[in-house]
Amino acid sequence: MSKRIGLTLVFFAFLYVLSAQQKWNYPEVDKQSYELFQQKKWNELIAFNAEAREKGIDYFNLQARTGIAYYNLKKYRKASTWFLKAWKNDKEQEWLQEYVYYSLVYSGRSIEASKLAAHFTTQLQEKIYYQKMKPLRVAFEAGYSFNPDFDKLLNSELDVEAGVGSDYGEAFFLKNYKFGALDCSHQIAPGVNLNHNFTYIDVNRTEQLFWGNRNNFPIDIKQNQYFLNPYFSLGKWHVSTSINAIWGKSGLILGNYDPNTFYTSSLKYSDFIFSASVWNNWGNIAPGAEINRANIYNEGFTQASVWITFYPLSNNNFYLTPRVYFKGDNESSFTYNTLGLSGGFQLGQVHFYGSYLNGEMKNFIESGGYVIANFPGRSTRKFMGSLYFPFAKHHQFVVRYLNQDVIESYQVYSNATPRHSTEYKYIKHTITAGISWNF
Repeated sequence: MSKRIGLTLVFFAFLYVLSAQQKWNYPEVDKQSYELFQQKKWNELIAFNAEAREKGIDYFNLQARTGIAYYNLKKYRKASTWFLKAWKNDKEQEWLQEYVYYSLVYSGRSIEASKLAAHFTTQLQEKIYYQKMKPLRVAFEAGYSFNPDFDKLLNSELDVEAGVGSDYGEAFFLKNYKFGALDCSHQIAPGVNLNHNFTYIDVNRTEQLFWGNRNNFPIDIKQNQYFLNPYFSLGKWHVSTSINAIWGKSGLILGNYDPNTFYTSSLKYSDFIFSASVWNNWGNIAPGAEINRANIYNEGFTQASVWITFYPLSNNNFYLTPRVYFKGDNESSFTYNTLGLSGGFQLGQVHFYGSYLNGEMKNFIESGGYVIANFPGRSTRKFMGSLYFPFAKHHQFVVRYLNQDVIESYQVYSNATPRHSTEYKYIKHTITAGISWNF
């Protein structure tokens, strides 16, 4: 009796092993995978295909179906990973080409998509309006920045706090500034884009001098900025370089030899920034690094940063980017400088983007070398929020608000030599609005 039971158990074990072997072979896997695909059971299909790969079974259709499942779940970054794997095995399938293209576009990787599109069929290229060279975007943005503590600072007794006495005291109080920026982006070859930006800034400051008595002089600063940024795709790697040229002029009031006598001097200045950055796309994360070399207010320095962008939903509906900045100059090596956190989310057609910076920000360069702080003073924190509203077919409207603390110095001179200084603080508020046309 026990022998018969033992044979029965062996028989059922044999059937189980045989059944498992029959399930995990190429014909059976393809059959079940296709059935789940036809039934549009996307989550089950993803799980089944993953289990098949654990058993050592992987091939073109399995990769493509996994990509389609993620694509229909709107997890475009994961979808693109599987479509690109399938693409390596067969680049002739037009339906796969289309999936590759749109999964990259919806992942925010349009430059990769444009590079791959050069190898698509003529019919698909016509369908996606493929061009080797084409305009991408034109935008105009204007803003206004103001210091609500201007009158308070102007009427304060910083000269008394600084103990100027019979010496010479000087401070510059920001009142407001307005600016306008024109952006233009175009594709100069598949996978190679070029950005241009020209910005004009008109700054109103008051120069307060104590030279015998307290005196206030309005100062108008005119500044121009031209930003040129080629960037391109090397497979999954993205490379961006840029040059930012800044030039301007300002009036400057200087004390004469006798107290209460002054003269006006014209000041011209120019700054520059060279930047290079590289980043990659690894599924739901995108790590990157950037280095900047700059000369601002005759101070040469190098700034570097590293970051990782997380896409927890595997699309652009929500993303988060922590970033760490380091800075060094000709006299000191790199040290920690600033911590940044940025991110965004999309609700329907409305997109929100925000950022926060905390650290020692003097002559500070933000992402891409485009946003800089080259006015006198320093900052320890800054936050910004932007709302994007698409309208019509190719247009987008944006409004932004920025809030930043500014720390400047009241400088005391003795015999034209800096003796000591005292700091004063204020909050700078900035409101901007713009419109873009995406081709």
